Amino acid sequence: MSKAIPRLDLREMPDGLAAALQPRVERLGYLGEFFRVAGHQPQALEAFVDFTESAKSDLPKALVEVIALTCAAHLGNAYERHQHERLSVRLGLGRDWVEAVERLNPDGLNPDGLGLEEETPKGTQALSEAECAVQRYLLAALESHGRSEAAHTTFEHLVELLGHRQAVAVMMVAGRYLVHALIVNTLALEPPVPSIFEDGFVG
Repeated sequence: MSKAIPRLDLREMPDGLAAALQPRVERLGYLGEFFRVAGHQPQALEAFVDFTESAKSDLPKALVEVIALTCAAHLGNAYERHQHERLSVRLGLGRDWVEAVERLNPDGLNPDGLGLEEETPKGTQALSEAECAVQRYLLAALESHGRSEAAHTTFEHLVELLGHRQAVAVMMVAGRYLVHALIVNTLALEPPVPSIFEDGFVG
């Protein structure tokens, strides 16, 4: 874990940022190290928090969690993955649902196909059609930086399924988790909580 950047406490942050982070601290019981590091850019971090809330406001909570868990698992960001496993369970999505998302295989036993015609791909029964479609797009986009034919095709399907407003929101929310992963992975920040599959968390 990098110690190159001093960690800030909430009381060391400007009032506006501290107020924006206080509900998160009350909900989780701690101020995550990501925020203690990013607090050195208080205006940017406050805008980041606002962006996060705005970007996800047009999406169902389950789709937000699909985005968070998919990006975290694909990018090796255990810090965010562990936190969103817990949040997903608290939201009532269930451990089986989390496990299905973290397989990163929305097409079940046919990982090479787009599976756009399948309502419920084999092996992903815990996920809805929309959840599979979101993950299918994210994996194609993350793998190719959005340049591949698969990324374009799966995004077009996402627009058909969710409408253009929510499809744009999916990209925006994914961008938020890309930024988070870049910072966490660069600084090798340790997850603040264990995986639900390590400690048996049931909410």
